[in-house]
Amino acid sequence: MTNQNVILPAIALRGTTILPGMIVHFDVSRERSKKAIEAAMLHDQKIFLVTQIDPEVENPDVSGVYRVGTIGYIKQVVKLPQDILRVLVEGTGRAVLEDFQQDFPYLTGVISPVKEEETLLPDTVTEAMYRSLKELFHRYCMENGKISKELVSQILNIESLEELIEQIAVNIPLSYQNKQKILEALTLEERYEVLGGILGSEIEVMQIGRDLQKKVKARIDKNQREYILREQLKLIREELGEDNSADVADEFKKKLQELSASDEVKEKISKEIERFKTTNNNVSENSVLRGYIETLLSLPWDNKSEDSEDLKEAWEILEREHYGLRDVKERIMEFLSVRKLTHKGKSPILCLVGPPGTGKTSVAKSVAEALHKKYVRICLGGVRDEAEIRGHRKTYVGAMPGRITVALQQVGVNNPLMLLDEIDKTSSDYKGDTSSALLEVLDPEQNSRFMDHYVELPQDLSEVLFIATANDVQEIPRPLLDRMELIEISGYTENEKEHIAKEHLIPKQMEENGISKGELTIQAAALKKIINNYTKEAGVRNLERMIGRICRKTARAIMEEGKKKVTVTAKNLSDFLGKEHFNYLMANRKDEIGIARGLAWTQVGGDTLQIEVNVMPGKGELLLTGQLGDVMKESAQAGITYIRSVAEGYKVKPEFFQENDIHVHIPEGAVPKDGPSAGITMATAILSAIIREPVRADLAMTGEITLRGRVLPIGGLKEKLLAAKYAKIKEVLVPAENKPDVQELDKEITDGLTITFVSSMKEVLNRALV
Repeated sequence: MTNQNVILPAIALRGTTILPGMIVHFDVSRERSKKAIEAAMLHDQKIFLVTQIDPEVENPDVSGVYRVGTIGYIKQVVKLPQDILRVLVEGTGRAVLEDFQQDFPYLTGVISPVKEEETLLPDTVTEAMYRSLKELFHRYCMENGKISKELVSQILNIESLEELIEQIAVNIPLSYQNKQKILEALTLEERYEVLGGILGSEIEVMQIGRDLQKKVKARIDKNQREYILREQLKLIREELGEDNSADVADEFKKKLQELSASDEVKEKISKEIERFKTTNNNVSENSVLRGYIETLLSLPWDNKSEDSEDLKEAWEILEREHYGLRDVKERIMEFLSVRKLTHKGKSPILCLVGPPGTGKTSVAKSVAEALHKKYVRICLGGVRDEAEIRGHRKTYVGAMPGRITVALQQVGVNNPLMLLDEIDKTSSDYKGDTSSALLEVLDPEQNSRFMDHYVELPQDLSEVLFIATANDVQEIPRPLLDRMELIEISGYTENEKEHIAKEHLIPKQMEENGISKGELTIQAAALKKIINNYTKEAGVRNLERMIGRICRKTARAIMEEGKKKVTVTAKNLSDFLGKEHFNYLMANRKDEIGIARGLAWTQVGGDTLQIEVNVMPGKGELLLTGQLGDVMKESAQAGITYIRSVAEGYKVKPEFFQENDIHVHIPEGAVPKDGPSAGITMATAILSAIIREPVRADLAMTGEITLRGRVLPIGGLKEKLLAAKYAKIKEVLVPAENKPDVQELDKEITDGLTITFVSSMKEVLNRALV
């Protein structure tokens, strides 16, 4: 039955057996198997395929493989990614492995091919075997149900027993161990017995499996019925808008176990979950409770984020993000230093006060970044319902927690930086006073147990770093103001605006408008002109808009005209921004009678006021025009009273005031003006007009006047001095009591100005009148 020995390249297969007559492909990744395929392809494409006994062994020897294998003919080799070969092989015959001749670089086997001899069995035996095998195969296919009908009829139509055995063995799903048994059956009779035994046992296993399935099905039928009914009930509830409370309650309980909170909170939530379970029939109450429990579970009771204690990094971030603002930065660094020393330290409640566009909101963002805190912003502009802060009681329809609670829910930690934006814009109506509701939130002594009407459990806000912003302190109620530490962010000087534009605004706008570095240059003179003649503000918001306009025009020039570089100069600035919007009222060239220069504070910075006075024959009336407020009118009255009291010293006859009318006018008549700080200016202009003495054109003044001629302090000094500087005024008269305010100002503001401190009208008149 065997021929003489042959030497062929060999491959040890893992977990697969190839039978003669099979055309099959397999993947090869082992190096020596790949070398064996290369050797076979160079010779006659024949290769010996033998199966490993243990598929896990990497390099088996002759004892690690079965004795009988298959001689294969390589039909195709395909290279796959990751250095894998896919080989298509046809099994041509059996062979017995005598030994491996070599291990390296590839296996070669000394094999004895098995010669298929003619079957010498009687025809009746062959026929019986043929019929028996067909019947077994038919039963197998009936039990299996997965073999295609075309294949079944094709195999059942085979007339040769040998071919029938071969086709059945090749086409039914068998384990490699069973295929190996068929391969090792060298005679037709043995092969029939092995295949028949395999088919018989497979049929028996499938029958037992089916019987077991029936028993299991019968056993689970009852459970299945209950399960289906439950699922249907769940579906009906969902359709009705009800939900499966038991499942939801279990989910709540799971979340409660994971929640980091005090026992008081956990006990309350646990009670609410039990109530939720029992309110299954009441849809409205069920949904209210569900929302309430979800809110409680989503609040960060004891969940904190780690604050940064790196003072150096914090200072670098504050310096990088904002130019100037020394007071704010120093206060934040003080807070950080205290926190580092004490490892706790109460979070301060800061209120940044200043005109619009000075960077109050963006400062808060930078502080959050410097401290590594989560940032959340609450805008209070126009909020006038107390429930917006404290929440509604949950008995109301559509009840919701207050904004503070919602903000904590959003950030998920109990120590974020919370920005209360526009705190001066809150108002009150019949629903309650918002600013009063904020009293508890912003009191470091009380906010450790803040009660939200909806939550009904005390929340600890003492870890929250509150930063409020406001434009006008006058609008904030006194008790609320008392709870906050005020940090004033006053208007920027021209120099500060230039720095901010160069370091922050121009790069930001260029990036937003898609302009690369080097494509746009704004010269320093052009920038100064934008600041002085195209914007009139304390902050830099309009300045940024103007720079944005230049960037957009540049983008258009680059796209439409193909320009590579655009330079903005003071001369061509009007091509980008149109005509100048503002002309500062510059110092008059010559001294004039009855015209004095005052300084005013506005919400967008300082300004200079020219006060004009005319005297004409009349009945002794005082006329005031230019939309003056009550306080300003009273200042004018006080001024004239003082002048009448000292008129004799200036050789003015008493009857002068009965025979002449005095008209005081402040130009820009449509703009409302108020405040006491123009008192000394009006008094100076009135006296100048009466005694016909000119007032110095290069001098401006500010201060409140009393009936006795004392000069009282005023506010907004930084902005007023900046306005005087812009208007090219050389000397400014300032109340003596404002001396500490002047000492606090940067040299940058006071340089080039002569500041003279005055405490009485006499001193004012001595300096002002020529």
